[in-house]
Amino acid sequence: MLSPSRAGLGWGLLGVAAFSFTVPFTRVAVESGGISPLFIGSARAVVAALLAAAALAVTKQRLPVGVQWARLAVVAGGVVVGFPVLTSFALTTAPASHGAVVIAVLPAATAVTAVLRGHERPPKSFWLMAAVGAVAAIVFAALQGGGLSGLNWADLLLFGAVAAAAIGYAEGGLLARELGAWQTVSWALVLAVPLMIVLTVVSLVRHAPSGTPVEWAAFAYLAVVSMFLGFFAWYRGLAIGPMARVSQVQLVQPVLSICWAALFLHERLTWPTVLGGVAVIACATIAVRARLGQAAGGPGRG
Repeated sequence: MLSPSRAGLGWGLLGVAAFSFTVPFTRVAVESGGISPLFIGSARAVVAALLAAAALAVTKQRLPVGVQWARLAVVAGGVVVGFPVLTSFALTTAPASHGAVVIAVLPAATAVTAVLRGHERPPKSFWLMAAVGAVAAIVFAALQGGGLSGLNWADLLLFGAVAAAAIGYAEGGLLARELGAWQTVSWALVLAVPLMIVLTVVSLVRHAPSGTPVEWAAFAYLAVVSMFLGFFAWYRGLAIGPMARVSQVQLVQPVLSICWAALFLHERLTWPTVLGGVAVIACATIAVRARLGQAAGGPGRG
């Protein structure tokens, strides 16, 4: 029988493993151009919303009330609309390993958003390492683009996706205490589905999808696992806890994503990619640990 601590870590790792395929599989789905990035970013949310609506109906979940709907809109804007659509467009040109390194700053960005949202006062080391991590990600993206003036639209879209997800994760984490973990994600999917249906129709009118079986399989994974089932395992792990410990396993996600990009997409792991990934992940790790340490020890003075 697993202890609660190990069970929480196990569920958390399962969720992170599920999410680690998102970047490489998005790259697979958009690679040939047969399926438009707008369709991938929007239609996957429509499929996930249908599953979410069924789950909410079968389990007879209570409706959110009052301001909870506005907070759900924030979650939906971040993790249902912003992150999937922006990454889908970015990965039409950016390699999956490149995208994984830039997105590696997400744990620190989520921690920063949670600090601001929760009015915390973390130590100066938290702000320092969060800033260094962001700079490391920007420098990596710029140098990969040919110099410090080499930031392109794909990089800007990836940074926008990180900001959107960080806001959605932080608000969703707070709201999950009131509505439940998977229920929060499900209600966010349902709330966003009218917009995502419109975007899906627009994408179909502009470009009828004609993907290969492999590309459709990647799309199916993004819709069913990345947008829906992965959250069940991830939030289950956070609910079992301890949350501070389980949340740190997200730091292995970019490492796994880079490995999957090399394995499935045959992307060559260059030294700049490896070193950039190590730098960003290290900064994110130190920033997250600084915040968790401050939370365990009481209010900081930084």
